[in-house]
Amino acid sequence: MKENQKPKDKKQKKPRDFESIKTILLLIVLIICIVSSIAILYFSDKENEERELAYTELISAINAGEIEKIEMTTGSANIKVIMHGEGEEKDREKMVLVPSIQAFMELVQDKVDKEGKEIELKQKPINPVLRISDTLFSLLPTILLIVLMIMVFKMQGLGGDSGKVYGGEDGSKSPDVRFGDIAGLDEEKGELIEIVDFLKKPQEYQEMGAKIPRGILLYGKPGTGKTLIARAIAGEAGVPFISMSGSEFIEMFAGLGASRVRKLFEKAKKMSPCIIFIDEIDAIGSRRTSNSGSETENNQTLNQLLVEMDGFDTEETIIVLAATNRPEMLDKALLRPGRFDRQITIPAPDLLGREAILKLHSKNKKFADDVDFKTIAGDTAGFTGAELANVLNEAAIIATRSKHKQISNEDIENAVKKITVGLEKTNRVISDKDKKLTAYHEAGHAVVSKFLPTQTEVKEVSIIPRGLAGGYTMYKTNEDKFYVSRTELLEKMVALMGGRAAEKIALNEISTGASNDIEVATGIAKDMLTIYGMDDTLGPISLKVDDPYEIQIFGDKVIDQVGNQIQVLIDNAYETAQKILLNNMDILDKVAQTLLEKEKITSEEFEEFFRV
Repeated sequence: MKENQKPKDKKQKKPRDFESIKTILLLIVLIICIVSSIAILYFSDKENEERELAYTELISAINAGEIEKIEMTTGSANIKVIMHGEGEEKDREKMVLVPSIQAFMELVQDKVDKEGKEIELKQKPINPVLRISDTLFSLLPTILLIVLMIMVFKMQGLGGDSGKVYGGEDGSKSPDVRFGDIAGLDEEKGELIEIVDFLKKPQEYQEMGAKIPRGILLYGKPGTGKTLIARAIAGEAGVPFISMSGSEFIEMFAGLGASRVRKLFEKAKKMSPCIIFIDEIDAIGSRRTSNSGSETENNQTLNQLLVEMDGFDTEETIIVLAATNRPEMLDKALLRPGRFDRQITIPAPDLLGREAILKLHSKNKKFADDVDFKTIAGDTAGFTGAELANVLNEAAIIATRSKHKQISNEDIENAVKKITVGLEKTNRVISDKDKKLTAYHEAGHAVVSKFLPTQTEVKEVSIIPRGLAGGYTMYKTNEDKFYVSRTELLEKMVALMGGRAAEKIALNEISTGASNDIEVATGIAKDMLTIYGMDDTLGPISLKVDDPYEIQIFGDKVIDQVGNQIQVLIDNAYETAQKILLNNMDILDKVAQTLLEKEKITSEEFEEFFRV
């Protein structure tokens, strides 16, 4: 499958680095505003405390003869007094709020006349400039807080664009992806062709009385091409494509998510016919709850989306496409007819699909003659289109680094190992004890698998560390499996326990290296009992529940029985693995010794150990 195309229009392109710098600058400004507001309030209050004098204290100071001078400003109830003092306290200035200027003037004049107090009384007109500056200074914290709120709202995207538009009136190009650029999804493309036809000729369908689905939900595991096929629909129809992620609707302040939904649909109505694409819709479409906080905001956003999808006029040719990896999380109201009428599964490609995808992504790459895409497709069962594209890209990188003129089959195999197991670490220093333990562990997996009819052939065994693994055993994947039998699951558990069994039998020791094997085997046993109904004692029932508390309806007896049966399955698998190895100790020793000498065994070399 072809990778998503970036819009070529510069207006639509916003470099991530620029957005990050802008966010950092906004945060810095916000911090400065907050600190400045706090500082202004703190220092102004502190200064006022030092300079203020109570009216009763002023009267006492006048009676005591401590007042030298009084200055009054016309129209102001605040007066300034100069008080006698000594040392640092000499000639202190104090501000006093006077309840009544006229009464105070009479009081002072009476003191001067009757008691002969020497007080200089000065009255001056108010300075308009000072009045304005004082007013602005007093309002500065409020102004800074308003600026702060505006910037926070801007950061939350309240005034931003509702979705990126491709093929709009601003000159941006429509998605240049076509159905021919997508491989491995023939049935799904056939299902969506009628949508393209409706967008091109809506009148024909309307005259026939047909109603095209308002919404189409695409779901499947990550990397299967959900976004790509949505872009291909818009590209084939030649209509505007408005793309938005579900996470973009989630906001800090209540109501903003719903506002963005309204803006998105208002924009779509102006651009009709068009396609709205909401990626990862489970971010806003998850089941509604009665909780408060962020859950309430999500509920409001989802409710607004439901209202908007119900509010389409029949003349408005707008189709809503949505993608999710978790359809079980979506609210049922979102999936009812009239909203997302059609749900289409986008599965991982089968053998033919993988081969077609590999050929599609092989364009502009140089391959050696030994590369067979059919063989590669057979060895990559379960890979998605994105993973297959990554395999070829990694193979090209490996070939370039190795100074190869063309990409060889070995380069592709190394790319598959790098993606599935991890990066090979040939320079890691490993003790002889750990090396021997790893050799017997991996040999145990390989030898046990050989004697299990349902398990696939061993492709490679290695004790060279890759990723977090000290070694690995790779198996061939020659077919796509849609159903797995009980016998195959039981034997898979036996193969997983082969590593631990080999450690115990050959070295009389067990290690932490089997932790992942035990975890996987326990998961298989649990699924067999609780999901697949494969236990004779429990019977064909499913204990899978959405809410952990619902398991209590089965009672403690059933829960205890599940735990006991899981233990029985694991013990039986471990015992079977030990029996196989005890009966083939000579082969186990030979495989382990060869691994210690060569560090890696191919499938052909492994088969030689079983030829008499």
